[in-house]
Amino acid sequence: MEGKDIKKMVKEGYAKVARQNVSCCSAGCSCAGAPQAKDISKIVGYSESEMNAVPEGANLGLGCGNPVAIASLKEGEVVLDLGSGAGFDAFLASPKVGKTGKVIGVDMTEEMIEKARRNARKSDYANVEFRLGEIERLPVDSASVDAIISNCVINLSPDKESVFKEAYRVLKPGGRLMVSDLVLTGKLPALIKDSVEAYVGCLAGAAMKEEYLGFIEKAGFKDIKVVSQTHYPIEAMANDATAQAVMGDAKISKQDMKALEKAVVSVKVLAFKPER
Repeated sequence: MEGKDIKKMVKEGYAKVARQNVSCCSAGCSCAGAPQAKDISKIVGYSESEMNAVPEGANLGLGCGNPVAIASLKEGEVVLDLGSGAGFDAFLASPKVGKTGKVIGVDMTEEMIEKARRNARKSDYANVEFRLGEIERLPVDSASVDAIISNCVINLSPDKESVFKEAYRVLKPGGRLMVSDLVLTGKLPALIKDSVEAYVGCLAGAAMKEEYLGFIEKAGFKDIKVVSQTHYPIEAMANDATAQAVMGDAKISKQDMKALEKAVVSVKVLAFKPER
């Protein structure tokens, strides 16, 4: 698939998520029996208090980890959330940076931006703003951000190398990148790699782990560390359409599904932009 085609189908999928307020996101997915957003978020590391602290509708269950919990955010910092969706992580970051800090969320889906802005207004998040834009071309000034967070979004980009170059550009010297994402430790079968549902569901777009870390290093980041790595059950993926599309295909046996499950891992990665 061409990069522009991937972007188009990802935007369409996540626009549907925003409109329907559900966690599955393929154009034809059925959400019957899909895990609730809170159940999904609990699985990937969010506490009850965190989930209850954000506006209703901000948590769509689209993450694969909790980057805010280990981003070490401080009072007065400027934080950028790549692929901010309905604002879940941005709202969690808000009290950490306080009134003197700022949180900027960037998302390429108009419906998500509108939803996030509504959530911010109704709960009076004065230090949070949401900008429409692509993470490969951030609408953010160079060297203006202290910390970047992102949750299961960069894997959706067909140009991950540009994402990390942009992240490096907007960070201040000494700034840090903290992302939760899905990567691969084994290759995907061709029918999954080419599946629209699996791509929008964060699976088909995932890069091999070493390639992913290589993009971060190539962008200029130092002290790159995989903070944690866990196998991520396909059935528990926030975007339930992936599991439905994959398991519904008669060409893949249960044994193959188990092997595939072991190839998909959720990682939390920390990296720094050098001081000079």
